[in-house]
Amino acid sequence: MIRATALSDLSPAGADRLELPYAERYRRRGRLTTVSGEDILLDLPEATELAHGVALVLEDGRRVAVEAAAEPLAEVRAEVRAAGASLARLAWHVGNRHTPCQIEPDRLLIQRDHVLEAMLAGLGATLRYIEAPFSPEGGAYGHGRTHGHSHGPADHDPNAHIPHRHD
Repeated sequence: MIRATALSDLSPAGADRLELPYAERYRRRGRLTTVSGEDILLDLPEATELAHGVALVLEDGRRVAVEAAAEPLAEVRAEVRAAGASLARLAWHVGNRHTPCQIEPDRLLIQRDHVLEAMLAGLGATLRYIEAPFSPEGGAYGHGRTHGHSHGPADHDPNAHIPHRHD
């Protein structure tokens, strides 16, 4: 089985492609199968976001495009007539729950979750169930994922991230 040991941009065009749902696009090692059926051993130095639009670089120099696969999502829109149901407010409630969210100008996309969907509907959101590729916003600190961060005391100290001057 051929190994993929690096990521790059997609130029030149990929020889093949992978379609991966969001949950499978953060990894370091493992077996992947391309759309054409070729097995690849992913063997990266560290866990990495396999973002839609990047390419895996194979040992023989070929590139395999990574694409976000269609998956079941809830499309969230602000109901214009509902008091207080602005898209920004709905996005805040999704983010406050550390839930991955794809933010677009007129809608939010989230993975299906009946509890979160009920909360958003109660806030006046209009929900529609769709199948689409999911590429949520990365984490606030550029790590690509919105989960897996610490909630230790330093995370709640407003001065913890301010560099100190040493004169």
